[in-house]
Amino acid sequence: MSNLFNMHTRCQIENLSILYQDEFIVAIHKPAGLLVHRSPIDKHETQFAVQITQNLINKKVYPIHRLDKATSGLLIFALDSDTARFLSDQFMQHTIQKTYQAICRGWVVESGYINHALKYKRDKVAEKLKREQLEPQTAETAYSCLAQTTINHTIGRYEQQRYSLVELKPKTGRKHQLRRHMNHIVHPIIGDVKCGDRHHNHFFNEWLGQHRLYLAATSLEFIHPCTLETMTIHAPLEDSFTLAQQKLNF
Repeated sequence: MSNLFNMHTRCQIENLSILYQDEFIVAIHKPAGLLVHRSPIDKHETQFAVQITQNLINKKVYPIHRLDKATSGLLIFALDSDTARFLSDQFMQHTIQKTYQAICRGWVVESGYINHALKYKRDKVAEKLKREQLEPQTAETAYSCLAQTTINHTIGRYEQQRYSLVELKPKTGRKHQLRRHMNHIVHPIIGDVKCGDRHHNHFFNEWLGQHRLYLAATSLEFIHPCTLETMTIHAPLEDSFTLAQQKLNF
């Protein structure tokens, strides 16, 4: 068990890569399964994106946003406190354009907009919050279908299964927003153990021989803290995500 855990940890470190760096920011590709920073929910974890990045660039980094542990893709850190405040303000004001790709169950319509409030997700931290802070929060996501496919495999009474590759652009940043929104429109993201369809999740695990959430952060558009010009950083898809795309003929 220890050897398997060490192999998994090494794999995460090797799969984290620096995508961009200047005097003010560093952008990385975070692999699926790696926490951004220490969490009371995953006390057993010993490796974090913050720590690994600091070791790679030999500088302190300031987290300004996060990706769920199960989500792979683009993550940006500030390299000083002033930059952290500047970029954090953009995230709080929802002026940063975030783009994701997801593989979802069913054929998603060409494009659409989800405006569906989400209840605050209770956890150990939320339990300490006042009741009024737990009221449903506005949540908005734009989506568009990039590709559709049909797979010959029986699940339940259906002999064929439909899947879509979807681009997602969240306008707000609620906890598990994309996963909950896609489930709300009955197109859950494959690999989502909390909001998804376990039958399709099991099929993908067995078919591809890998277990992951098929959600990836692919780009961020923001105002650079020094030049004050609009900047866009892109992140490639992780190999495990690309393998699924190839198998689905996306």
